[in-house]
Amino acid sequence: DLGGLEVLPGLVDSHTHIVFAAPRHEEFEMRIRGESYEAIAAAGGGILNSARKLQAMSEDDLYVQAAERLRTMIAHGTTTVEIKSGYGLTTDSELKILRVVKRLKQDFDIVIKATFLGAHGIPTEFKGEPDRYVDLVVEDMLPKVVAEGLADHIDVFCDRGFFTVEQTDRILKAAAAMGLPSKIHANELGLTGGVQVAVANGSWSADHLEHCSEVEIGLLRESMEMGYGGTVPVGLPGTSYFLGIPYAPGRALIDAGLPFAMATDFNPGSSPIASLQVVWALGCTQQKLLPAEGFCAVTCNAALALRCEKEVGALAAGQRANFFTTKTVDAVKAIPYFMGQNHCHEVFINGCLFV
Repeated sequence: DLGGLEVLPGLVDSHTHIVFAAPRHEEFEMRIRGESYEAIAAAGGGILNSARKLQAMSEDDLYVQAAERLRTMIAHGTTTVEIKSGYGLTTDSELKILRVVKRLKQDFDIVIKATFLGAHGIPTEFKGEPDRYVDLVVEDMLPKVVAEGLADHIDVFCDRGFFTVEQTDRILKAAAAMGLPSKIHANELGLTGGVQVAVANGSWSADHLEHCSEVEIGLLRESMEMGYGGTVPVGLPGTSYFLGIPYAPGRALIDAGLPFAMATDFNPGSSPIASLQVVWALGCTQQKLLPAEGFCAVTCNAALALRCEKEVGALAAGQRANFFTTKTVDAVKAIPYFMGQNHCHEVFINGCLFV
């Protein structure tokens, strides 16, 4: 007897970067003063800033910080989470991050998926020679990640100033040959071909899509008829909010019949947001999703982006008993309406109360 409260399935966060060494408060102030994300990155900030800090931190310390962030996410109703590497940018540090994720999998009885994102940025020592860094990712990092069984997927930051379509294609094909499916960062900074290379390689999702024209929407729609199950469009509205850039066209993607998903992109530089409830609200207010559509975007559609829709993302026979009880009635409408509050009363994982 919940006294009139409601039960919702645990939320599914299909795109996060929660293993990092420190926040980037100084860059927050730089952006407020008018510096762009790209300008900060070109000056050695951004991902390279995080990589320097992470390389100097022990695996144990990284684990303690990441575990605390994960507890916060669970307390807000998230019971499935994808976690990327990408703040290492050396073979040893990328492996270190993925070993932290492996420990989280062992210690938290939720669904955790690990993604190898060695191609997240181009290290300073490879400046002007990005192809040589791609060689390192393909020939050294990737085989070691696969040999240790540390990743469920691979990802590439395919965008202006990061990795080209050709470089992305090479990395995705090398990963596919080793049995790793792909999910990629696409079109955050421009119409740079990310969706095209994702669909061509059968990627499970194309994430960001802050720049997404009718051409990309048409390709994503066509992908749903292909044998691999389609490339799910994933919006990251917390990033758009925090950086002040356009939002993915969630309304248009849904109207095109696509299973639009949303995730937090929880990271220290562009989206320090742990709560999918906040993302749900941003989807409604900024991308014009109806509350129920936002609900699907952070549950069943997000599960599809991870290809675990038969296990999580709904209250149904055969699914894990991962759910939360609400502090309110009419919760699907109330959660995005009362933005910024934690509407979870209690969270259950595999039928057991999370404490």
